[in-house]
Amino acid sequence: MPAKITAIEPQQKNPQRVNIYLDGEFAFGLAKIVAAWLKVGQELDEARIASLKAEDERETAYQKALRFLSYRPRSSAEVRRNLTRRGLAADLVEATIARLQENGLLDDGQFARLWIENRGAFRPRSHAALKMELRKKGLDEQAIQSALEAEAEDEEQLVRLAARKQARRYAGLEWPEFRRKLGAFLARRGFSYTTFAPALSEIWREMHPMAESGDTLNNEE
Repeated sequence: MPAKITAIEPQQKNPQRVNIYLDGEFAFGLAKIVAAWLKVGQELDEARIASLKAEDERETAYQKALRFLSYRPRSSAEVRRNLTRRGLAADLVEATIARLQENGLLDDGQFARLWIENRGAFRPRSHAALKMELRKKGLDEQAIQSALEAEAEDEEQLVRLAARKQARRYAGLEWPEFRRKLGAFLARRGFSYTTFAPALSEIWREMHPMAESGDTLNNEE
C-alpha cells in the first residue's frame, strides 16, 4: 500500500541530506539531489522507495569518491581501494568508478602523465623508478608505457635534472665525497651507474671550473 510523504526535513548534521517522513513517521534519509523531485503529499509505493534508496546509495558512493579525489589526482585502483575500505559493495564500487570515468574525473592515462610530469619537475627519477611507482598505484603496463613515451625525458636528461637539483647540497665537498654522496642519491632514484657516472663528472666540472682535468669519475684517487 502506498505511503504518503508528510514531511521532508534537512538533517541537522549534514545539510546535504534530508529526512523523509511517511505517514507521520521518519522513514529514511536521502541525499538532497536524490530527493529533489519529491514533495509533501506525494505517495510512494515499495518499488519507488527501493529505487530511491538504491539511488541514494549510488549518490553517496559517488560523493565519497569525489571527496577522495579532491585532495589530489588518483588512479582507478586507489579509488577502488578507498571505497572498498569504506565497506561499499563491489558492484557499487565498480559502478562509481565507471561513472567517474564517464564524467572525465578518473583517467588512468592522464593520472600517469601528471605523475611523470610532476616527478620530472620536482623529483626526477629513472624510468624504472617511475614504472615501479605507477605499478604501486595500480596502473597497467600499457598505461604506464604510453605515459612514459608521451611525457618522460630520456634517461640522460632525467639523471642530469635529478643530479643538478641535489648537487647544490654537496657544493662544498671534495670530489670523492661529492661523487659518493651524489652517486648514492641517484642510485636511490633508480638510475644505473653507467647512466649517472658521466653526469657526476659533468656537474662537478660545472661547479668547479678551475678543477684539474684529471678530476673525473674514472681518475678519482
